[in-house]
Amino acid sequence: MRLPSLRKMAGIELFFGPLLIGVFLNTILYGVLLVQMFIYYQSFKREASWIRYFVLYLFIVETLNTCFDIMLIYEPLITRYATTRALTIAPMMLKADGVVTVAISTPVQIFIAWRIKIISQSTLLTALISFFAICSFVGGVATTVAVSVAPEFARFQEFEWTIITWLVGSAVADVFITGSLVWSLYNRKTGVAGSDDIINKIMRLSIQTGAITTIAAITDIILWRLLPHTTLNFIPDFPLSKLYTNSLLSTFNARGGWKNHAGQGGHNVLFGYQKESGVSVSRLTNLPHSPKNPTGSAYEPPPRSTSLGEGAMKSPPDLEFGISMVTKIETFNDSVPRSN
Repeated sequence: MRLPSLRKMAGIELFFGPLLIGVFLNTILYGVLLVQMFIYYQSFKREASWIRYFVLYLFIVETLNTCFDIMLIYEPLITRYATTRALTIAPMMLKADGVVTVAISTPVQIFIAWRIKIISQSTLLTALISFFAICSFVGGVATTVAVSVAPEFARFQEFEWTIITWLVGSAVADVFITGSLVWSLYNRKTGVAGSDDIINKIMRLSIQTGAITTIAAITDIILWRLLPHTTLNFIPDFPLSKLYTNSLLSTFNARGGWKNHAGQGGHNVLFGYQKESGVSVSRLTNLPHSPKNPTGSAYEPPPRSTSLGEGAMKSPPDLEFGISMVTKIETFNDSVPRSN
């Protein structure tokens, strides 16, 4: 069949164009992921082994995801070129899109939910995030099964509930993650200008990384519902998993990036603080919500030092006890005799 007749049947640009653009974006973000992976393994060689293996798992699945997407676009544009089947039957590797994406997004969301549990001590928030992440996982797996059973593009609307469960569950989990991180950080402001400035920067990082995945998932749903006879929804769909992995790795790597800020150690939205010399650290894992009116023994004051830099508490990167903030304690030896 000639290509002009195919163009008359359906808009070639709106059919294969979005698929190709989505694969391009996925591949570009895979390159970003490689850089993030290199930085992570070079910078955090003493990271907990299971976290390093978790990052390795994400890398392996992302590599498979990239290969599947390249094969996905190769099939209709090369092996099925100028055939009716290319426009009516979904590429074989499209079946793997749902399950591979949730195999990345759900573990990332549950990992962050665990960190939020440590930071906020809120079991409810952790349960809500985990619930919607698991709903997303079920929806992604169900979508893969449905596409395998009914691979015709015209039948995709028959299993819309699986796609909605997958993407809405993912978006809602991201909203809870972003909101809870921002709220927890806001309540840990100490009133110290330096520390509060760091918190504000981390809050912006939380909003930016959480908003990217949320917007991508919601855009995917909107385009799929409003333009069902095109493949425009695959533009945000194909790179979705890369957005999750890159967002998580950027958060990991930010622990090193903050070290150059104001001469202080590395802060992070999910992890702790690594002290530089001359700075005493107060661990605020259970910091009371109002610094002006602390209650109980939730706040541990930093150890007193006799001179600047002496007696400073050594604090390794906090992988188990949530966020630690900075309080500078400067005490100087009085070299000038006091008059009586």
